[in-house]
Amino acid sequence: MKKASEYRQHAIECRQLALGVQGAQREQLIEMAETWDRLADERAELIRRHPELALVGEPRTFNAD
Repeated sequence: MKKASEYRQHAIECRQLALGVQGAQREQLIEMAETWDRLADERAELIRRHPELALVGEPRTFNAD
């Protein structure tokens, strides 16, 4: 599962792309950015309520001792 920061980066990228287009494409990119922002907020809230989920998918380290 992606981190909230990754979702926010997608939103930034959508907004940057939106600067270079007009009309319906621009509106779609702005809507996509808003969706990425919403997903980031939801992910951050989920991690706040369940911090153990922040570790899901993280590489595990093993002690060689």
